[in-house]
Amino acid sequence: MQRAWYSSKAWLQRQARDPYVKAAKSNQFRARSAFKLIQLDQKYKLIKRGSVVVDVGAAPGGFTQVAVNKGATVIGVDLLPIEPIPNAHLIQGDFTKPSIQKTIMDALEGRPVDLVCSDMAPSFSGNHTADHARSMELCEAVFAFAETVLAQNGSMVTKLLMGGDEVHFRKKLKARFRLVKQEKPDASRKQSTEIFIVAKGYKKDMKKEEV
Repeated sequence: MQRAWYSSKAWLQRQARDPYVKAAKSNQFRARSAFKLIQLDQKYKLIKRGSVVVDVGAAPGGFTQVAVNKGATVIGVDLLPIEPIPNAHLIQGDFTKPSIQKTIMDALEGRPVDLVCSDMAPSFSGNHTADHARSMELCEAVFAFAETVLAQNGSMVTKLLMGGDEVHFRKKLKARFRLVKQEKPDASRKQSTEIFIVAKGYKKDMKKEEV
């Protein structure tokens, strides 16, 4: 019990010192993670007015808010409920389930997607090897879905936990996107092993057997 109290106290102290927590509050973002997408978008120009965006692992809604604020049409999905966000279509469910992916497709109404972004992370077990493996499984699921919905020259951004297998994942993406970069935004906590893979210029018309 004492350890849990200390952990909670340490977390509260860290939050109080975190400039991105303060910035999120002052900008009315639901989570500090919003600044991760803002920083990636500033560097790579991922979202434009009129873009169609699918936000995976959207709760509590930071990424979705950023995309909506830039004039995008957003479909957000998460296992957890998300409080309504104006101009966003929000879906509760397990993204990896075919039924939920069909719900997303139905909401798209045939529109090609300009950006699939994912801030998903596995439920942490405390075993980094296992957590990394599960993180890569989620990334693979996001990539497989992106291939079904992305427009020509579309983009994908996905979070993962570093552990080695991301090297092979980047190689796979390089066969399907013109630009693939590994990034750790300033808004990511330094002690975290999380990174983001940014992939731009989806080659939709390339035959898969060429990969």
